[in-house]
Amino acid sequence: MIRVSSTIALRRIAAAAVALALAAAPARAEEFINILTGGTSGVYYPMGVALSKIYADKIPGARPSVQATKASVENLNLLQQGKGEIAFTLGDSLIAAWKGDEEAGFKAPLKKLRGVSAVYPNFIQIVAAKDSGIRTLADLKGKRLSVGAPKSGTELNAREILKAAGLSYKDLGKVEYLPFAESVELVKNRQLDATLQSAGLGVASIRDLAASVEIVVVSVPADVVAKAGPPFVAVSVPANTYTGQTQSVPTAAVVNYLVTHEGVKDETIYQMTKSMYENLDALAAAHAAGRGVKLESALDGMPVPLHAGAARYYKEKGLKLP
Repeated sequence: MIRVSSTIALRRIAAAAVALALAAAPARAEEFINILTGGTSGVYYPMGVALSKIYADKIPGARPSVQATKASVENLNLLQQGKGEIAFTLGDSLIAAWKGDEEAGFKAPLKKLRGVSAVYPNFIQIVAAKDSGIRTLADLKGKRLSVGAPKSGTELNAREILKAAGLSYKDLGKVEYLPFAESVELVKNRQLDATLQSAGLGVASIRDLAASVEIVVVSVPADVVAKAGPPFVAVSVPANTYTGQTQSVPTAAVVNYLVTHEGVKDETIYQMTKSMYENLDALAAAHAAGRGVKLESALDGMPVPLHAGAARYYKEKGLKLP
């Protein structure tokens, strides 16, 4: 009996020691990941929601959140201030931020920015109510146009495309600086003639507009795109992207990027990059634009230094780093 009691006592002591060790072991630190997107009626927001679900499911300890913003310019300034871990942005806005283009909304060069990945292209989509009489860029003269929130990525795109077409805001009858959903409501109510939206194909706001009124998707000819120059490239909005749009329409596009800042840990960005590329089907399911995210084009045209965590993942996958 003494031997049995001793064995039991030893087992109890061992069990207590294990329990104490587990209690003393530090719990896995929570990793807060704030994803900076855009307006809820655009493409950045649903893509950000999809990323947050991927991070929550695939990164141990991750606590992702999704923040709706005014998109590119605001996102980049917030990253520079450390008020976010990853953000969506247009390529031209990213270039302007790195240079410190004050007119574009950057008071100084944002040198803390680091690249994560090229994602999908934003299509410059100029959509007018059919009864406005607008059929070409020249027809915008004297008309009422929304160009996106002030100094947003969309608004910067609007300036460049209009300039390349020989137009300026002064040539328009009225300029409104409104997010996508608000722009669409004004077009529906005949308070605006057209809206310019820089977004992925099939953006919810334009789908809503096309379901409510007859629309015309205005062409941006290849020669205008060429005059605008990089980072714009010539593309087409495929036929039937929107209700009533029965033909393919030439336009311009700009690559979108996911960007972070130098203060985010290498391991965190590595896990964020890895989990995204291992779950591209979730992005495609969230929005049609997600089908444009491809590993082979992850580094295309990256205008800022790559974050070390993202670089580690791309090295593992055999990509040639810039």
